[in-house]
Amino acid sequence: MFSKSTKGIERKKSYLFMSVAQRLGQLYLEKLLPLEETYQFDRFHSPSLVEADFDNKPMVLLMGQYSTGKTTFVSYLLEQEFPCMRIGPEPTTDGFIVLMHGEAENVMPGNVAVVDRRFPFRNLTNFGNAFLNRFVCVQLPNEVLESISIIDTPGILAGEKQRVSRGYDFSAVLQWFAERVDLIIMLFDAHKLDISDELSEAIKALKNYEDKMRVVLNKSDQIGTQQLMRVYGALMWSLGKIINTPEVMRVYIGSFWSKPFLNTENSKLFEAEALDLFRDIQKLPHYTTVRKMNDLIKRARLARVHAYIIGTLKKEMPMFGKENKKRELLNNLKDVYQKIEREYHISPGDFPSIPKMQELLQTQDFSKFQSLKPKLFENLEQMLSKDIARLMFMMREEEAAAAAAAAATAQAAALLEEATGGLALPNVIL
Repeated sequence: MFSKSTKGIERKKSYLFMSVAQRLGQLYLEKLLPLEETYQFDRFHSPSLVEADFDNKPMVLLMGQYSTGKTTFVSYLLEQEFPCMRIGPEPTTDGFIVLMHGEAENVMPGNVAVVDRRFPFRNLTNFGNAFLNRFVCVQLPNEVLESISIIDTPGILAGEKQRVSRGYDFSAVLQWFAERVDLIIMLFDAHKLDISDELSEAIKALKNYEDKMRVVLNKSDQIGTQQLMRVYGALMWSLGKIINTPEVMRVYIGSFWSKPFLNTENSKLFEAEALDLFRDIQKLPHYTTVRKMNDLIKRARLARVHAYIIGTLKKEMPMFGKENKKRELLNNLKDVYQKIEREYHISPGDFPSIPKMQELLQTQDFSKFQSLKPKLFENLEQMLSKDIARLMFMMREEEAAAAAAAAATAQAAALLEEATGGLALPNVIL
């Protein structure tokens, strides 16, 4: 169904802004990365970006508790089964499976995928072999994967025992992917709306990425209209307790699999909801560069604040009594934030969490931090105020040129049809 609904979409849109994305990568390497390296941004927040982060296709992350239909949803989108696919009522998918386009079917283990420079997964090595043994990259010659890549995640369980036995920080891995994907689809089973402790922690780890999140109430054809109304209300109530946003999350209701609906009284609703979700996914190739630009700006603002924090802490360190001064600065980190806010005119919303920074700074030697280097901040300010604005203008120009080319192609096709009197001609790719 999904591939059929994309027939009318121009595939050239996937590559509309490739040159803009490449320039975005150059800006990062030249003006933001030096500041990140100087002030150890990767130790506190996020690993440095690589070239593949700017060149890769849009990615969709699927997450949810076990047996909510994540793998079936992927198979439904692709209209085919794929390697490493396991479906059952019990927890089956025990790893992260990335589905990408390839000329031939290929399965790459995690340790191989993270060293391949074509893929943006190099920094996943930081999570260790326990994670990499549960990470697989699958390449398929699939029409849908020509435009997007899909990430299937392990089913989230309940209880402390399961969380510890993973052997890696599940929430941190989800946060790493959330920072880089274009869309996060969270699936719920209409029969199991309880939100476990691990799912609650996973959702909290995705804070600041709520704009990418979509919720799917799956298997909705298995209950009647009255029950569905109550289940929908219960889901919204549960989500509202965890996701503290003023906006109501978008929830799609349906049953995403290839079998006929068990209960057909809501079939029109399910079909309309499915089309809305598919349109959301179809827009990703067109808006992926805008998303990357938005994420880079957010990263740059955080990196700037982080650099001011590190530089200020370095400046406050005395020649003697360093440990006592370090404890004092950590205990009064809020005062340090307020000083930076006043001195450098930084918005309070740009600062990282105080408890998180206190925890991360606890093991650091403040005397080894770098002092503030004005040239690095000048380069970053130029990127944010001038270079990004130029890229936005360039993007609008490319979009206008692509629209004009599409109109010219359509006009040429219409003239050709008129000249031939509507005779059938061989298929030609214009």
